[in-house]
Order: sequence, then structure tokens, then C-alpha cells
Amino acid sequence: MSEIKIYKNTIETVEPMMIAGWPGMGSVASGVVNYLRRKLRTAKIAEIKLDPLQMLDSVIVEDGVAAMPSPPQNSFYYAKSAGLIIFEGEAQLAGSEGLDLLNKVLDIAQQYNTKKICTAAAFPMPVSYKDKPQVYSAVNKKLLLSDVLLKLGVTPMEEGHISGLNGLLLGFARDRNMDALCLLATMPQYAIGLPNPKASYAIIEVLQRMLGLKIDLQELEDFVREMEDKMSGVEDKVKDVLTIDKEASAPVQATDKKIPAYIMEKIEKLFAEAKTDKAKAIILKNELDRWDLYKAYEDKFLDLFKDSQ
Repeated sequence: MSEIKIYKNTIETVEPMMIAGWPGMGSVASGVVNYLRRKLRTAKIAEIKLDPLQMLDSVIVEDGVAAMPSPPQNSFYYAKSAGLIIFEGEAQLAGSEGLDLLNKVLDIAQQYNTKKICTAAAFPMPVSYKDKPQVYSAVNKKLLLSDVLLKLGVTPMEEGHISGLNGLLLGFARDRNMDALCLLATMPQYAIGLPNPKASYAIIEVLQRMLGLKIDLQELEDFVREMEDKMSGVEDKVKDVLTIDKEASAPVQATDKKIPAYIMEKIEKLFAEAKTDKAKAIILKNELDRWDLYKAYEDKFLDLFKDSQ
């Protein structure tokens, strides 16, 4: 089981807001919390120590020698100048371990008298990497739907799912009568496996205006330009497989929103395996049909058999 370690029992801010994030599609959420943590002069105030055996599914090999990996970190930082607590989780947990972690995150939030928590996430859509990300929001109480977010250019998410701990935290917070919202930034659905600092940048811009912060974004801007050079090549390769809607201004259909990140990762892994093991193609086809994705991947799927011919 996990264990809470408190390094600072009290902080100066009376009711701090918490910004929390775990890795997910496009590394959007982790990109937000990592950047804020580094740029706001934070100090570690607590952490959640995971059981070293809790997530084991592989070993690390270096120079032919295998070693047990270190458990992912789950740390809380206090930014005194901004009156913020920043939680940074290094890995998504599923099942009972994930639920235990969520509860401990909220235990610590309540210890520091946190009244509101904000998470972040990616919103995959059929758009180009060149398009400016649009920021959507989901809240855990209707009272949180206000003109404030609209004035910040944030659009309420009408329907769908937010997978992983970045979404689940909203529901768990509501059970404790804590306000919570998630900011989601659009990004190309064909590139969910690549870091998307442009989406993280869009969310940080909203947070700056929302909280009255001034953050140096130069490093992130440089990363955006670096990734756009790479995304250009990726988009050229997939444009014949996936249709990019240049005028997309609304979320994708509900069927697209329901696809968890781990399913998209599984599909990419099956494509890679099917190149050398055609038996995997049957499993891949079933997975594509299950999530109504075959049409989007049809050319890529058929190419597997062209190669063998």
C-alpha cells in the first residue's frame, strides 16, 4: 500500500488552489504541472510513497544487466508567490491502486485546506498541428459553470469521457464536497503518443489569466517550435490515412471521446506487432471494429498485407 509523507505541516496560504496532473495523451497534463512546478519556485511539502512492488511489469536493462525499476513519484509542491499547491504524478495507476492514490491526494489536499482542484488533459480532435488549441472545461458542480471561464475563452465540454486519474479526480473530489475542474486542450488525434507542448501552453495561458499569474513561457515556446518541426513530418505521413478537418470547431463525436488513451496505445502496439506476426492482425481488426476506428485506419491496416505480398 502507499504511504503519505508530510514534510511541511502548514503553509502560508489559507485556502490554496491545487493544480494536479498525471501523464496522459500528448503529455499535456504532465507538461502543465511540470512546467509550473519548475517556473514558480516551488518547495516540496509532501509526497505519496508507493509500494515498490505495486506497479512492477518489467525490469530495466543497462549494459546487459537487469535491475528493478524505482516506483513512480507522486509529489506535492508549494508555490508561495502564487498561493498554489502543485501535485505531479509520474504514472497513471489503474484499479484499486489508482483509487487509493486518488484518495490520498485528496487527503493531503484537505490537510492543507484546499477548496478547489484543477486538472488538465488532452482533447484529441481531427485537427492539424498548425491549428491553435482550443481549451474546454469540465466541472464537478454546476455552480462552477460561470461566465468567468467563457471570458477566458474556455468552452464547456458538452459530453464525453475524460479517461485516467486526471478525469477521475473530479468525481472523487465531488464526493468530498470539493470543487474541481479539468481544462482540456485540443490536439491532433493522430499524435496522441507524442508530447504536445502547444496544448500544455494553451492551458497554462488560461491558468495565468484565471489566477493572475505571470510565468516565463519562453522555454515552452521553444519546445513548441521544436515539436512543430517534428509534427510536420508526422502529419505528412498520416494525412492520407486520417482526414484532418481544417475547420473543426467542435469536439469529435462521442464515440471518439470514449476511446481511452490506453486503447489507442494498444492499437499502435498491435500495428507494430502485426508487421511481423500476421496473427496479430486479427486481434487488431477486432479492436478497431470494437471502437469504430477501422475506417480511420483502413489504409494502414491493408498496408500490413501489401508488405507481406
